[in-house]
Amino acid sequence: MYKAGIKDTIIADCKKSEVWKIMILDPFTTKLLTSCCKMSDLMEERITIVEDLFKSREPVPEMKAIYFMSPTSKCVDAFIADFKPKPKYKSACVYFTDYCPNDLFNNMKACCAKYIRICKEMNISFLPLEAQVFTCDDPGAFQRIYSPRSQDKRKTLEKLADQLVTLCATLNEFPGVRYKKDSNMVNAKTLAELVDDKLSRHYELDESGKKEKTQAQLLILERGFDPVSPILHELTYQAMAYDLIDIQNDTYKYKSKDGSEKHALLNEDDMLWVKLRHKHIAEVSEQIPKMVKEISASKKQPDGKITINNLAQMMKKMPAFRKQLTEKTVHLQLAEDCMKHFSNNVEKLCKAEQDLAVGSDVDGTKVKDPMRTLLPVLLNPFSKHDKIRAVLLYIFSLNGTTDENLNKFIQHVKIDDEQEFILNWKELGVPIITSPSFFSRKPSRRDRNQGETYNLSRWTPVIKDVMEDAVESKLDIREWPHQSECPAAWNGSGAVSARQRNKLSSQDDRRTGSRLIIFVIGGITYSEMRSAYEVTQAVKSCEVIIGSSHILTPTSLLEDIKALSKSPMEILTIDERSNA
Repeated sequence: MYKAGIKDTIIADCKKSEVWKIMILDPFTTKLLTSCCKMSDLMEERITIVEDLFKSREPVPEMKAIYFMSPTSKCVDAFIADFKPKPKYKSACVYFTDYCPNDLFNNMKACCAKYIRICKEMNISFLPLEAQVFTCDDPGAFQRIYSPRSQDKRKTLEKLADQLVTLCATLNEFPGVRYKKDSNMVNAKTLAELVDDKLSRHYELDESGKKEKTQAQLLILERGFDPVSPILHELTYQAMAYDLIDIQNDTYKYKSKDGSEKHALLNEDDMLWVKLRHKHIAEVSEQIPKMVKEISASKKQPDGKITINNLAQMMKKMPAFRKQLTEKTVHLQLAEDCMKHFSNNVEKLCKAEQDLAVGSDVDGTKVKDPMRTLLPVLLNPFSKHDKIRAVLLYIFSLNGTTDENLNKFIQHVKIDDEQEFILNWKELGVPIITSPSFFSRKPSRRDRNQGETYNLSRWTPVIKDVMEDAVESKLDIREWPHQSECPAAWNGSGAVSARQRNKLSSQDDRRTGSRLIIFVIGGITYSEMRSAYEVTQAVKSCEVIIGSSHILTPTSLLEDIKALSKSPMEILTIDERSNA
């Protein structure tokens, strides 16, 4: 839907003009445009080059420029600098991702009005990562919300609320809003109030007239709601790869047979990635060689063990199949890399982690003494991060530990100067030190004992329980208060009463069922993203969409937790690094 929005405005406006143009983007709009357009698409619309708003550029005074940018003072100042004192371009068409504040708009108008041919607000200030996943592309929000020294918490929540409103508007939804109530986590309530208020105002101002609530629910909760899922070693392909392999900006780097470095982008355009990413690594390792054998059989290639070397030979012999084989080579290599890590140390860690997380062993016997489960991990030569993860799972399993125990762990793992990895979880409302005044009840879990699962993958993210309860209308109203009611007919099954059916817009008529939108303050994990697809697949008539400020890996979360003790200036440096 957001792709249509970009194509119906920027691209449609481009079509009206036959002249060649330059497009100028900021870092956020670069990611946004990349997610829906290829350079060849832009060339077709006579856009000759795409430039960075914040980098020095050569003036091209005979050409028109299209600016697609966020409505921030930094972007507007950079735009004004392009036309004052001397214009770099003949004229400008300006497209903002969202509502531009009056002071910025007036400043731009006062300085550059004679050069601006078009100025539009697009209402798309979120980043669609996958078919059912979005982010606000703001990893720094974690520090600004959870650091005890932050002065910008309210401002950050306001910005996230604005971004959530543009998501709902793009999806043409006016959802009922609910939040997870918890005395130790108050940001969910604040964000729910902000979103609900801004949504109401947005639809009051909507040109198409006042909008009724749609068949959608928006649930808001905080990262501290489930501290276990982001810390566990996951064995499904996508989550495992991003945890164990250094994948930056969704780019996997690997060495080919000739020693040259290759790059592969893991995104929605890679259909094999989309097909395999939520499968267990055991299935992936089995399926890729099978796929290669099918290709080789079709070209009467000799059978045998499928290796990277074999694939290189096959590609030389079968140029027509090169694209298919390249795709398989990437994933054969990535799966092999994951399995190397698994064999080296992850397999040994997983049993202890699963027992601590689930609270019982493979046979279903309750773990009576979690310390006995943890000790083998501490006594083995695992990495510091792996030991910290195991210690945290031990603490989470008991809902906190004593000062004495914690000091022993800190000395054992040798993190005397880095205690923040553990202590700072309290800033997320997660109990670390048990005390009579700090009450936190563990959520009751769905019984999944009957389901088939791998012994080292028994844990299910808590958010999957929430999704299933929401779809079945089983969320406890005391734990999940309504900030605003959604229609009584909403039950996640797509059932709509006859009285409400005639109120549906044509957009809703084209889409059967309803939507459940979940937003987690403080980041989401790949296992939680997978849960959205699994629940949608199981229910079919309800689409689950999940989002956050950013996507987490265990390493990035631990570093963020540790950084909560830093001063605002140090936090700024972290923010700049994450936006680089």
